[in-house]
Amino acid sequence: MFEFAPIGFVRSCFREKFGIPRQPGLAPAARATLELLPPYSQPAAVRGLEDVSHLWLVFAFHGVPAGRWRPTVRPPRLGGNRRLGVFATRSPFRPNPIGLSVVALDRIATGQGRVTLHLSGVDMLDGTPVLDIKPYLPYADAIPAATGGFADQAPASESAIRFSPAARAFCAAWPDGDLRELIVQILRQDPRPAYERTGPEPKRYGMKLYDCDVRWETCDGALHVTEIIPHFTPAPTAGPPRPADRPESPRPAGR
Repeated sequence: MFEFAPIGFVRSCFREKFGIPRQPGLAPAARATLELLPPYSQPAAVRGLEDVSHLWLVFAFHGVPAGRWRPTVRPPRLGGNRRLGVFATRSPFRPNPIGLSVVALDRIATGQGRVTLHLSGVDMLDGTPVLDIKPYLPYADAIPAATGGFADQAPASESAIRFSPAARAFCAAWPDGDLRELIVQILRQDPRPAYERTGPEPKRYGMKLYDCDVRWETCDGALHVTEIIPHFTPAPTAGPPRPADRPESPRPAGR
């Protein structure tokens, strides 16, 4: 038996599981910070990391109920109609709910006894506990000839993505300037369950990004962002997670 304590927590733009890309890097505009906890929150612990462009983060799927693992799962990439072994997928419903993501390291902030890593291209829920950080090594970690089985290529929606005038105006006023880009990158991955992607009937959806509700619908083969409703004053970076912002639901099965 092993016990691991978090070295820090992620403060992410994703406040619920719906809309989170099923792999890192698919939404480069998805930003987060990783705040290290004492005694790891000291500059000496990250010395030399400023020369690294990407990191491996080892984390825990904190929203997954304990004891929910199964030997087989239904990957969304296969429409939820085919079962594969859990170890042939990246489902969070595992014997040990451990995740692994490679993310871009934008900068490191230190001071007042804190070390904060600013990240992008994340696929982690707000409040995710991080167990370890490792530098990404291109010469060893990139394998051009590798194959990925049923998920050999990144998924992408062919649907057009449109914004209402009000949604466009909200994105234009966003302090960090990349909210529209983030929404487009998420919708290009089409976060809808596979069984809801057929049928002519318009359907409405909502997802929480930062402290906003992004509402969108399907109509005539396009994805329409109809409105963006702020819960609090918009901020350019992910704010500290509050208890009400930490959803209990798990990540999508079969990343």
